Amino acid sequence: MGMKDTFNNLLNRGPFKKKDIPEKDLVKVEEEVYEITRKIDVERKSREGIGKFFKHPIEVLTEKPMNILIVCIPLALIVFIGGFIAMVREYGISILFDSTVIDDFIVFAVLIAIVPLALLDFKEERRIKLLEEALPNFFRDLAGMNDSGMTLPNAVHLVASSEYGTLTPHIRKMDNEMSWGVGFVEALHHFGSALGTNLSDRSVDLIAKASKAGGDASEVLRAAARDTFEVVNLAQERRNNMFIYVVIVLVSFAVFLFVIAILVSTFLTTMATAGAAAAHSGAHGFMSTLDISTYKRLFSHAALIQGFCSGLMAGQMGEGKAIAGLKYSAIMVIIAWVTFRFFI
Repeated sequence: MGMKDTFNNLLNRGPFKKKDIPEKDLVKVEEEVYEITRKIDVERKSREGIGKFFKHPIEVLTEKPMNILIVCIPLALIVFIGGFIAMVREYGISILFDSTVIDDFIVFAVLIAIVPLALLDFKEERRIKLLEEALPNFFRDLAGMNDSGMTLPNAVHLVASSEYGTLTPHIRKMDNEMSWGVGFVEALHHFGSALGTNLSDRSVDLIAKASKAGGDASEVLRAAARDTFEVVNLAQERRNNMFIYVVIVLVSFAVFLFVIAILVSTFLTTMATAGAAAAHSGAHGFMSTLDISTYKRLFSHAALIQGFCSGLMAGQMGEGKAIAGLKYSAIMVIIAWVTFRFFI
């Protein structure tokens, strides 16, 4: 059934019949209803899916760290493929074996893909950390005010004037919703959805169910405060305990680079010099064919791969997820590339 049929049915069930309305006025009303409906449909499409992306591209790309890959991966592929084609067209296929310029394009493409993701993930983790650290105080203050005889909406209105860091705007939004007639439980669910963390979802669900069941809201709020406080403390303790392993990974990479630098500058250089002297005298053997640039390129590949993978390992050990280690990977890849291009 279309909008027009629905409108006609409503008219026929009203206090007056459709035939009582002049045809000219009826057409005009139908056109207005159709226009309003069309605008509502357009607005709804702009809030979800591809429509939201075209209307608010920056918001869509930054609302979740992984969304930035929509742009970063194609851009990285364009840089790599474009550089590859340009170099091969200019110097021929031999450029792949005679120069490290292709390696440079690979490094640039990897950095383009991971650096924005690493930055957004770092920002998101910091946001979550600050929000979760403020939750216990918020719940504890609500419980104290509820004990003094205040209703929960009044308690929220009072604490909304306090300062809870990054949590303050969400509390004030919750207070504004309730001032417009939204119930406490519904506003609380909106509050938890806006925070978007696992800890807030669990706490909000606990408080909402207790409020619906008619339990002691103060005790539930205190329980939620204790729970969030313990979870935040455990997370901080885990980060502190695992920090030493992150440092070990970073130091191991630095030692690896140092050993390669010593190996290239002393052992391989000496062997290359001896090989050149042997070749000049007419002798043939392994040392006479030693190509130090090939070994440098091989070592650079090893350093880049180790830097990238070590960063992922550091993130997994230190923060519990590999994606958190992309910031370490980016730093170590840049250090390895600069070291081999300008110092070794």
